[in-house]
Amino acid sequence: MTTTDDRPGLTDHTDTDGRGGRRRRLLPLLPMLGHTAGKRSAVTCHLKCADACFHPVPNTSDNPTFREVADTALSRRSVLVGLAAGAGAVSIAAHVGGAPSAVAAGTTGGRLPFQPIAPVGAAVDDLVVPGGYVWAPLVRWGDPLFSEADRFDPATLTAELQERLLGYNVDYLDILEAPNGRSGVLVTNHEYTNEDVMLPPATTPEQLAEQRRIGMAAHGMSVVELTRGRKREPWQYVVGAPLNRRITVSTPMTFSGPAAGSPLLRTQDDPTGTVVVGTLNNCAGGTTPWGTVLSGEENFQGYFRAPETPENARYGIRDRATTRGWEDVEPRFDARTPGYENEPNRFGWIVEVDPYDPTSTPVKHTMLGRFKHEGATVRIAPSGHVVAYMGDDERFDYLYKFVSRDTYRKGDQHREHNKRLLSAGSLYVARFRGDSPVEEITGTGALPSDGMFDGTGEWVPLVLDGVSQVPGFSTEEVLVRTRLAADAVGATKMDRPEDVEPNPRTGRVYVACTNNSARGTGTNEGATEPNPRTRNRDGHVIELTEAGDDPTATAFGWQIVLLCGDPAVNGSTYFAGFPPEAVSPISCPDNLAFDGDGTLWISTDGAPNAIGYCDGLFKVPLEGPERGRVQQFLSVPTGAETCGPVIREQQDMVYVAVQHPGEDGSWGAQQSLFPDYVAEGTVTADAWGGPRPSVVQVWRD
Repeated sequence: MTTTDDRPGLTDHTDTDGRGGRRRRLLPLLPMLGHTAGKRSAVTCHLKCADACFHPVPNTSDNPTFREVADTALSRRSVLVGLAAGAGAVSIAAHVGGAPSAVAAGTTGGRLPFQPIAPVGAAVDDLVVPGGYVWAPLVRWGDPLFSEADRFDPATLTAELQERLLGYNVDYLDILEAPNGRSGVLVTNHEYTNEDVMLPPATTPEQLAEQRRIGMAAHGMSVVELTRGRKREPWQYVVGAPLNRRITVSTPMTFSGPAAGSPLLRTQDDPTGTVVVGTLNNCAGGTTPWGTVLSGEENFQGYFRAPETPENARYGIRDRATTRGWEDVEPRFDARTPGYENEPNRFGWIVEVDPYDPTSTPVKHTMLGRFKHEGATVRIAPSGHVVAYMGDDERFDYLYKFVSRDTYRKGDQHREHNKRLLSAGSLYVARFRGDSPVEEITGTGALPSDGMFDGTGEWVPLVLDGVSQVPGFSTEEVLVRTRLAADAVGATKMDRPEDVEPNPRTGRVYVACTNNSARGTGTNEGATEPNPRTRNRDGHVIELTEAGDDPTATAFGWQIVLLCGDPAVNGSTYFAGFPPEAVSPISCPDNLAFDGDGTLWISTDGAPNAIGYCDGLFKVPLEGPERGRVQQFLSVPTGAETCGPVIREQQDMVYVAVQHPGEDGSWGAQQSLFPDYVAEGTVTADAWGGPRPSVVQVWRD
């Protein structure tokens, strides 16, 4: 029989187990089912972001329309000028890439040449790489980090054991190499979990509670030591290495910055407002020049039940039972409970982790603001100040920048000083202006008469040197309720700004706007020059040039480099002027990376939804006659998105994190065997019959 509880979107499905008993399983009644296109999974929407696109847009601010801002446009003249590795390394057999037909003729140049692969259908359960390249998983969900005795078996998995195994759904990825190139540290995020795929149906309330704890233990981050015989070889990870670490929802952390100790952050468990337990929904991130890793807490709103206040509504937090039911396991996830009203305020931050000190306490930096952080990427200005760029991954939300008060000091002896640089400084939000007549921005993606979508912009201060610049907001309120403060100063509403990456060779900054199918619908804002398509399903990439090439400047120029999509079926695509018939189709840009030549690499999340192909990794030159030529390097398996990526072209190596393969499957009906297949119809000896989100390494054979 089937009965419903008070958890919206879930059915308490009870049936017999074949032995006269009954088993209990929570099956999602998916709000996004029928609201996605192509083969995008409504399960992903449900588990990853709590069906954010199904609910009303949280940004209902009446800040000035883009037309009103454009009427006061600034001149462009000044803006446009300018480790110890031990025994026990684990190795898994490599997969040889085939030689699919190319979309764009010719082999790419540079130090990582390849023939672009053809797009791969969204139902294909394979990781496809170019001819001449091979791939292998480096580390997978459930791999033991501390002891070979910790054996992975989803059927008997416990929360205690999961805390000792690599977590689920890998996202941000970096490999910090030692100078000899033969040892290193891998750091990765674990964004969310899909218990229907991971675990057998719960048969008792006690087992259901334990599975929720397993989910908690599979969130967070992992730090893993690596070793290899020489450079240009694939890595092996080291079980039991000194630096190996798991960070979960239960890991103690501290707050830094002006909001630390604020009444807005205090709970009955932490009356000081300075200590927080855990991190969750860790998406992308960044690696600092001083060797720490920044992790972005993104879709935290889906983990809390809370009163319907304007502040909570602006962050999409609702008074309804959550999908995960963690509030039934730990009362802090129910913010209606006296003493826990502020618990949601303690998430949505940038977390800094020192991968070289497993005893260190991670830090949540309040100076970088609270919103749905995709990540934070850092560069050093000529003045020595640290600049961090951040996107708020929500429809119609904003782009941010932080500038440190103090300056960076070179050398390991100054590492502790540098680890405090993100605790004090100034926080800005972006306001864009177009340089074309508003009537030329039609919403179709057709270029205006000057031949490109471009203009100027300014970084509007929210906090300067620790002091609020927003009338009616204290500094603490700006940092805890950053979205509301940015509304008040008239920031530009963007199409889900996710990863923001500075090019290490040119200094220009690139912003991935993944998509926004709500633009121009109902009462929502229509097309603007920096977001020029209504119902923007495919997304776009924006290039910023800071005034005077100074990252601390408050003025910038901008232009759209890519209007993504499949040019064979979509006439509104644009590839920096490169012929559209000669590019790989690309949709939903998410994470960005650069190789040593300053070439852009883009990983995608949502291409099956928009263009019907598996997500992948793409190379895009930004200079010379090939500027804008999109070339697909790899494709991930069915149901998966591509995260990471890390490009080591000097070593002929590429690394990606493959998240949520086989997302639409279930314990009894899995849809992927990734990555444990070695050939069609066969699997490796330790395969369990379902997918394992994994960090993958690809190298030239």
